[in-house]
Amino acid sequence: MNMSPETTHAATPNAPPRNEHTHGRRFGSWQEHHGWSAAASLRRLASRPLGSLLTIAVMGLALALPLAFYLLLGNVQKLGDALGQNETISVFLQPGQTAQQARMLAQQLGDRPEVAAVTVKTPQQGMDELAKMQGFTGALQTLDDNPLPYVLQLQLQPRAQASAAALEQLVTDARALHGVDLVQDAGSWRQRLDALLGVGNRAVLVLASLLALAALLVVGNTVRVDIASRSEEIGVLLLVGASGAFVRRPYLYAGIWYGLFSGILAAVLAVLVEFALAAPVAQLSHAYDGKLQIGGLPLWLLLAVPLAAAALGWLGARLVSAWQLRRAV
Repeated sequence: MNMSPETTHAATPNAPPRNEHTHGRRFGSWQEHHGWSAAASLRRLASRPLGSLLTIAVMGLALALPLAFYLLLGNVQKLGDALGQNETISVFLQPGQTAQQARMLAQQLGDRPEVAAVTVKTPQQGMDELAKMQGFTGALQTLDDNPLPYVLQLQLQPRAQASAAALEQLVTDARALHGVDLVQDAGSWRQRLDALLGVGNRAVLVLASLLALAALLVVGNTVRVDIASRSEEIGVLLLVGASGAFVRRPYLYAGIWYGLFSGILAAVLAVLVEFALAAPVAQLSHAYDGKLQIGGLPLWLLLAVPLAAAALGWLGARLVSAWQLRRAV
Protein backbone atom coordinates (compact mmCIF):
# COMPACT_ATOMS: atom_id res chain seq x y z
CA MET A 1 0.00 0.00 0.00
CA ASN A 2 1.37 3.41 -1.01
CA MET A 3 1.56 6.18 1.60
CA SER A 4 1.79 9.87 0.84
CA PRO A 5 4.64 11.92 2.34
CA GLU A 6 2.16 13.66 4.67
CA THR A 7 0.91 10.30 5.93
CA THR A 8 4.45 9.02 6.36
CA HIS A 9 5.40 12.10 8.33
CA ALA A 10 2.33 11.80 10.56
CA ALA A 11 3.11 8.16 11.27
CA THR A 12 6.73 8.81 12.25
CA PRO A 13 7.11 7.89 15.93
CA ASN A 14 9.51 10.78 16.67
CA ALA A 15 7.15 13.47 15.40
CA PRO A 16 5.64 15.51 18.28
CA PRO A 17 1.86 15.39 18.67
CA ARG A 18 -0.08 18.16 17.03
CA ASN A 19 -1.65 19.36 20.33
CA GLU A 20 1.83 20.12 21.70
CA HIS A 21 2.43 22.45 18.76
CA THR A 22 -0.93 24.04 19.41
CA HIS A 23 -0.23 24.56 23.10
CA GLY A 24 3.21 25.93 22.32
CA ARG A 25 1.80 28.46 19.88
CA ARG A 26 -0.90 29.47 22.36
CA PHE A 27 1.62 29.93 25.16
CA GLY A 28 3.89 31.97 22.90
CA SER A 29 0.97 34.12 21.81
CA TRP A 30 -0.15 34.55 25.43
CA GLN A 31 3.37 35.52 26.48
CA GLU A 32 3.76 37.91 23.57
CA HIS A 33 0.47 39.61 24.36
CA HIS A 34 1.50 40.06 28.01
CA GLY A 35 4.69 41.79 26.90
CA TRP A 36 2.81 43.95 24.42
CA SER A 37 0.16 44.86 27.03
CA ALA A 38 2.77 45.87 29.61
CA ALA A 39 4.64 48.04 27.11
CA ALA A 40 1.49 49.52 25.56
CA SER A 41 -0.01 50.45 28.94
CA LEU A 42 3.26 52.08 29.99
CA ARG A 43 3.39 54.08 26.76
CA ARG A 44 -0.20 55.17 27.30
CA LEU A 45 0.68 56.45 30.77
CA ALA A 46 3.64 58.34 29.31
CA SER A 47 1.45 59.84 26.56
CA ARG A 48 -0.55 61.77 29.17
CA PRO A 49 2.11 62.72 31.75
CA LEU A 50 0.10 65.27 33.71
CA GLY A 51 -2.86 63.00 34.42
CA SER A 52 -0.62 60.03 35.17
CA LEU A 53 1.58 62.04 37.54
CA LEU A 54 -1.44 63.42 39.39
CA THR A 55 -2.88 59.94 39.86
CA ILE A 56 0.48 58.56 41.04
CA ALA A 57 1.01 61.55 43.37
CA VAL A 58 -2.40 61.16 45.01
CA MET A 59 -1.87 57.43 45.55
CA GLY A 60 1.72 57.95 46.72
CA LEU A 61 0.72 60.51 49.34
CA ALA A 62 -2.12 58.29 50.53
CA LEU A 63 0.25 55.35 50.98
CA ALA A 64 2.98 57.49 52.57
CA LEU A 65 0.77 58.66 55.44
CA PRO A 66 0.53 55.24 57.16
CA LEU A 67 4.29 54.81 56.75
CA ALA A 68 4.90 58.15 58.46
CA PHE A 69 2.59 57.27 61.36
CA TYR A 70 4.20 53.84 61.64
CA LEU A 71 7.62 55.50 61.82
CA LEU A 72 6.41 57.89 64.51
CA LEU A 73 4.84 55.18 66.65
CA GLY A 74 7.88 52.94 66.33
CA ASN A 75 10.17 55.68 67.58
CA VAL A 76 7.81 56.59 70.44
CA GLN A 77 7.95 52.91 71.43
CA LYS A 78 11.76 53.02 71.42
CA LEU A 79 11.69 56.25 73.41
CA GLY A 80 9.51 54.57 76.03
CA ASP A 81 11.85 51.57 76.12
CA ALA A 82 14.86 53.82 76.63
CA LEU A 83 13.21 55.82 79.40
CA GLY A 84 11.77 52.67 80.95
CA GLN A 85 15.19 51.09 81.37
CA ASN A 86 15.56 53.03 84.66
CA GLU A 87 12.11 52.29 86.02
CA THR A 88 12.02 52.22 89.78
CA ILE A 89 9.50 51.56 92.52
CA SER A 90 9.91 53.50 95.76
CA VAL A 91 8.85 51.68 98.93
CA PHE A 92 8.44 54.03 101.92
CA LEU A 93 8.68 52.29 105.27
CA GLN A 94 6.68 53.30 108.31
CA PRO A 95 8.33 55.77 110.68
CA GLY A 96 10.30 54.08 113.42
CA GLN A 97 11.55 51.16 111.31
CA THR A 98 15.16 50.29 112.04
CA ALA A 99 18.03 49.84 109.61
CA GLN A 100 18.00 46.09 110.19
CA GLN A 101 14.30 45.88 109.32
CA ALA A 102 14.95 47.95 106.19
CA ARG A 103 17.73 45.59 105.11
CA MET A 104 15.53 42.53 105.69
CA LEU A 105 12.76 43.99 103.56
CA ALA A 106 15.31 44.95 100.90
CA GLN A 107 16.61 41.38 100.80
CA GLN A 108 13.07 39.99 100.63
CA LEU A 109 12.11 42.24 97.72
CA GLY A 110 15.47 41.78 96.01
CA ASP A 111 14.81 38.06 95.67
CA ARG A 112 11.89 38.77 93.34
CA PRO A 113 12.69 37.98 89.67
CA GLU A 114 11.23 41.33 88.56
CA VAL A 115 13.74 43.28 90.68
CA ALA A 116 17.24 43.89 89.34
CA ALA A 117 18.63 45.70 92.39
CA VAL A 118 17.49 47.31 95.66
CA THR A 119 18.92 50.50 97.12
CA VAL A 120 18.28 51.42 100.76
CA LYS A 121 18.01 55.16 101.30
CA THR A 122 18.42 56.17 104.93
CA PRO A 123 16.52 59.03 106.58
CA GLN A 124 19.74 61.07 106.71
CA GLN A 125 20.25 60.67 102.96
CA GLY A 126 16.71 61.86 102.39
CA MET A 127 17.34 64.86 104.65
CA ASP A 128 20.51 65.70 102.73
CA GLU A 129 18.60 65.63 99.45
CA LEU A 130 15.98 67.99 100.85
CA ALA A 131 18.69 70.32 102.12
CA LYS A 132 20.01 70.71 98.59
CA MET A 133 16.63 71.90 97.36
CA GLN A 134 16.01 75.62 97.35
CA GLY A 135 13.69 76.80 100.12
CA PHE A 136 14.03 73.79 102.42
CA THR A 137 17.25 74.73 104.28
CA GLY A 138 15.68 77.07 106.81
CA ALA A 139 12.72 74.79 107.48
CA LEU A 140 14.92 71.76 108.10
CA GLN A 141 17.05 73.61 110.67
CA THR A 142 13.99 74.06 112.88
CA LEU A 143 13.36 70.31 113.17
CA ASP A 144 14.40 68.61 116.40
CA ASP A 145 14.66 65.13 114.84
CA ASN A 146 14.54 63.54 111.42
CA PRO A 147 10.95 62.62 110.49
CA LEU A 148 11.85 60.89 107.23
CA PRO A 149 11.53 57.08 106.96
CA TYR A 150 13.71 54.52 105.27
CA VAL A 151 13.04 54.24 101.55
CA LEU A 152 13.72 51.18 99.39
CA GLN A 153 14.28 51.94 95.72
CA LEU A 154 13.62 48.89 93.57
CA GLN A 155 15.44 48.90 90.24
CA LEU A 156 13.23 46.86 87.89
CA GLN A 157 14.19 44.46 85.15
CA PRO A 158 13.70 45.67 81.56
CA ARG A 159 10.22 45.28 80.12
CA ALA A 160 11.46 42.49 77.87
CA GLN A 161 12.14 40.36 80.97
CA ALA A 162 9.29 41.46 83.24
CA SER A 163 5.71 41.72 82.08
CA ALA A 164 3.33 44.48 83.13
CA ALA A 165 1.24 41.96 85.10
CA ALA A 166 4.30 40.78 87.05
CA LEU A 167 5.27 44.36 87.94
CA GLU A 168 1.73 45.13 89.05
CA GLN A 169 1.78 42.05 91.28
CA LEU A 170 5.11 43.21 92.72
CA VAL A 171 3.56 46.55 93.74
CA THR A 172 0.59 44.77 95.32
CA ASP A 173 2.83 42.40 97.30
CA ALA A 174 5.10 45.23 98.44
CA ARG A 175 2.14 47.19 99.84
CA ALA A 176 1.07 44.15 101.83
CA LEU A 177 4.44 43.74 103.59
CA HIS A 178 4.64 44.50 107.30
CA GLY A 179 6.29 47.84 107.97
CA VAL A 180 5.52 49.34 104.55
CA ASP A 181 3.70 52.66 104.63
CA LEU A 182 3.53 53.68 100.94
CA VAL A 183 4.55 52.25 97.56
CA GLN A 184 5.10 54.72 94.76
CA ASP A 185 5.14 53.13 91.31
CA ALA A 186 7.19 55.37 89.05
CA GLY A 187 6.47 53.11 86.09
CA SER A 188 2.73 53.74 85.92
CA TRP A 189 3.36 56.27 83.17
CA ARG A 190 4.75 53.44 81.05
CA GLN A 191 1.50 51.51 81.36
CA ARG A 192 -0.38 54.56 80.11
CA LEU A 193 2.13 54.94 77.29
CA ASP A 194 1.69 51.29 76.29
CA ALA A 195 -2.08 51.79 76.23
CA LEU A 196 -1.73 54.89 74.05
CA LEU A 197 0.62 53.05 71.71
CA GLY A 198 -1.91 50.25 71.42
CA VAL A 199 -4.56 52.77 70.38
CA GLY A 200 -2.10 54.37 67.98
CA ASN A 201 -1.21 51.07 66.33
CA ARG A 202 -4.89 50.26 65.84
CA ALA A 203 -5.47 53.76 64.43
CA VAL A 204 -2.59 53.31 61.96
CA LEU A 205 -4.04 49.98 60.86
CA VAL A 206 -7.48 51.53 60.27
CA LEU A 207 -5.94 54.52 58.50
CA ALA A 208 -3.84 52.29 56.27
CA SER A 209 -6.91 50.25 55.34
CA LEU A 210 -8.94 53.34 54.48
CA LEU A 211 -6.14 54.90 52.44
CA ALA A 212 -5.51 51.60 50.64
CA LEU A 213 -9.21 51.56 49.74
CA ALA A 214 -8.89 55.15 48.52
CA ALA A 215 -5.91 54.19 46.34
CA LEU A 216 -7.88 51.25 44.94
CA LEU A 217 -10.77 53.57 44.05
CA VAL A 218 -8.41 56.05 42.39
CA VAL A 219 -6.98 53.33 40.15
CA GLY A 220 -10.43 51.95 39.45
CA ASN A 221 -11.80 55.32 38.42
CA THR A 222 -8.79 56.02 36.19
CA VAL A 223 -9.16 52.66 34.45
CA ARG A 224 -12.92 53.21 34.12
CA VAL A 225 -12.37 56.51 32.32
CA ASP A 226 -9.79 54.91 30.07
CA ILE A 227 -12.12 52.04 29.14
CA ALA A 228 -15.00 54.44 28.51
CA SER A 229 -12.85 56.49 26.13
CA ARG A 230 -12.03 53.36 24.11
CA SER A 231 -15.45 51.72 24.18
CA GLU A 232 -15.73 51.54 20.37
CA GLU A 233 -12.35 49.82 20.06
CA ILE A 234 -13.30 47.35 22.79
CA GLY A 235 -16.63 46.67 21.06
CA VAL A 236 -14.85 45.79 17.82
CA LEU A 237 -12.48 43.44 19.63
CA LEU A 238 -15.39 41.66 21.30
CA LEU A 239 -17.20 41.35 17.95
CA VAL A 240 -14.24 39.64 16.30
CA GLY A 241 -14.11 37.08 19.12
CA ALA A 242 -11.54 38.48 21.55
CA SER A 243 -11.88 37.08 25.04
CA GLY A 244 -12.49 39.22 28.10
CA ALA A 245 -9.05 38.40 29.48
CA PHE A 246 -7.46 39.52 26.20
CA VAL A 247 -9.32 42.84 26.22
CA ARG A 248 -8.74 43.79 29.85
CA ARG A 249 -5.08 42.73 30.02
CA PRO A 250 -3.66 46.17 29.05
CA TYR A 251 -5.81 47.84 31.71
CA LEU A 252 -4.61 45.41 34.34
CA TYR A 253 -1.02 46.33 33.52
CA ALA A 254 -1.99 49.99 33.71
CA GLY A 255 -3.25 49.40 37.25
CA ILE A 256 -0.01 47.61 38.10
CA TRP A 257 2.06 50.51 36.79
CA TYR A 258 0.01 53.04 38.75
CA GLY A 259 0.37 51.03 41.94
CA LEU A 260 4.07 50.31 41.47
CA PHE A 261 5.04 53.92 40.80
CA SER A 262 2.87 55.23 43.62
CA GLY A 263 4.41 52.66 46.01
CA ILE A 264 7.90 53.78 45.02
CA LEU A 265 6.86 57.40 45.60
CA ALA A 266 5.45 56.50 49.03
CA ALA A 267 8.70 54.76 50.03
CA VAL A 268 10.75 57.75 48.83
CA LEU A 269 8.56 60.16 50.80
CA ALA A 270 8.95 58.01 53.93
CA VAL A 271 12.74 58.09 53.56
CA LEU A 272 12.62 61.88 53.11
CA VAL A 273 10.64 62.14 56.35
CA GLU A 274 13.38 60.14 58.07
CA PHE A 275 16.05 62.52 56.75
CA ALA A 276 13.98 65.54 57.82
CA LEU A 277 13.83 64.18 61.38
CA ALA A 278 17.50 63.16 61.50
CA ALA A 279 18.81 66.41 63.03
CA PRO A 280 16.26 66.78 65.89
CA VAL A 281 16.50 63.06 66.60
CA ALA A 282 20.28 63.35 66.92
CA GLN A 283 19.84 66.19 69.42
CA LEU A 284 17.34 64.15 71.41
CA SER A 285 19.68 61.16 71.46
CA HIS A 286 22.55 63.40 72.60
CA ALA A 287 20.37 64.66 75.47
CA TYR A 288 20.13 61.06 76.70
CA ASP A 289 23.90 60.48 76.36
CA GLY A 290 23.44 58.38 73.23
CA LYS A 291 21.31 55.79 75.03
CA LEU A 292 18.27 56.62 72.93
CA GLN A 293 18.45 54.77 69.62
CA ILE A 294 15.91 56.07 67.10
CA GLY A 295 15.42 53.83 64.09
CA GLY A 296 13.86 54.22 60.68
CA LEU A 297 11.57 52.09 58.63
CA PRO A 298 12.90 48.57 57.97
CA LEU A 299 14.21 47.84 54.50
CA TRP A 300 11.79 44.96 53.97
CA LEU A 301 8.85 47.31 54.52
CA LEU A 302 10.18 49.87 52.04
CA LEU A 303 10.61 47.11 49.46
CA ALA A 304 7.22 45.57 50.20
CA VAL A 305 5.26 48.81 49.78
CA PRO A 306 5.72 49.08 45.96
CA LEU A 307 4.83 45.40 45.52
CA ALA A 308 1.75 45.70 47.71
CA ALA A 309 0.72 48.88 45.90
CA ALA A 310 1.14 47.14 42.53
CA ALA A 311 -1.11 44.32 43.71
CA LEU A 312 -3.60 46.92 44.94
CA GLY A 313 -3.54 48.65 41.56
CA TRP A 314 -4.06 45.35 39.76
CA LEU A 315 -7.04 44.56 42.00
CA GLY A 316 -8.67 47.92 41.36
CA ALA A 317 -8.17 47.61 37.61
CA ARG A 318 -9.40 44.01 37.65
CA LEU A 319 -12.65 44.82 39.41
CA VAL A 320 -13.48 47.87 37.31
CA SER A 321 -12.47 46.38 33.96
CA ALA A 322 -14.55 43.25 34.60
CA TRP A 323 -17.55 45.38 35.45
CA GLN A 324 -17.09 47.65 32.45
CA LEU A 325 -16.70 44.74 30.04
CA ARG A 326 -19.85 43.11 31.35
CA ARG A 327 -21.69 46.33 30.57
CA ALA A 328 -20.14 46.44 27.09
CA VAL A 329 -21.34 42.94 26.34
